[in-house]
Amino acid sequence: MLAAAVLFGTAGTAQALGPDAATPLGVGVWRIGVGTVVLWLAIAIAGPPRAEIATAVAAHWRLMLVGGVGVAVYTPAFLLAVDRTGVAIGTIVAVGVGPFCAGAMEWAWRSVRPSRAWFLGTLVTVAGGVLLVASKSSDTPAADAVDRVDGMGLVLALAAGAGYALYSVTAKSTMTSGVTPTLALAAPFTVGVIVVAVLAVREPFGWVVTGDGALMALHLGIAATGLAYLLFGYGLHRLTSATTVTLVLAEPLTATLLATLVLDETISPFGWLGVAAVLLGLLVVGRAAEVSIEPVPVG
Repeated sequence: MLAAAVLFGTAGTAQALGPDAATPLGVGVWRIGVGTVVLWLAIAIAGPPRAEIATAVAAHWRLMLVGGVGVAVYTPAFLLAVDRTGVAIGTIVAVGVGPFCAGAMEWAWRSVRPSRAWFLGTLVTVAGGVLLVASKSSDTPAADAVDRVDGMGLVLALAAGAGYALYSVTAKSTMTSGVTPTLALAAPFTVGVIVVAVLAVREPFGWVVTGDGALMALHLGIAATGLAYLLFGYGLHRLTSATTVTLVLAEPLTATLLATLVLDETISPFGWLGVAAVLLGLLVVGRAAEVSIEPVPVG
């Protein structure tokens, strides 16, 4: 799961090195579109027979559809939230609410009550993520930051965090019913990418045929999404949804360190405090995780 979070965390640097003409929503649809293709290719190569896939989809299409709604909500809601509130506040709200939404949904849906250690570790990790994101936006004047915060932007950020949690919890429920991890992720991703593609139909896509644009799209789709979600599914099959969504908070840590190494950005003292808090929180959550040793179906 931490390896998946590291791959997720490369997305920001890849986008920063990509063409300026690329829009966030346009990049988003290419990212999840290519990632969905990678997941289905993995199923085709090492997954169950087609008849078994059809049976699994027919038996669990409602859960997969709900998970697809989560995917469809997360991507555009997060991009719109960041546009309305700014990167710092939009990310803090979405990242902060995600683990707690996952814990609440899993408790209500699957009767899996999060442990006190998970709650404590998640609080520390979220606090560290907040410090990381806030320190990266410390150059923004406070008045400008306040002006950019509006009610709809906050609602969209909350919806983004809840959407990601919904996708994780429904995918976990599908896996618990016997569906292979990759199929449990690929099916709702297919629903989500269709919705996002419709929303992005008017976005400019000429940047995709440029060298930098093609490299960015391939990296985001193959590594930062396809491969990352293959690892995510492997971890989600063994851990609770609440634990996985917390561990994915290693993503902003990776993004910050990469920005420092590759983009020559600096980390403030508050940022380093955030790094330490994220690492401490992830350690607490990781040690408290209940890991299943049941074999995972291939694919």
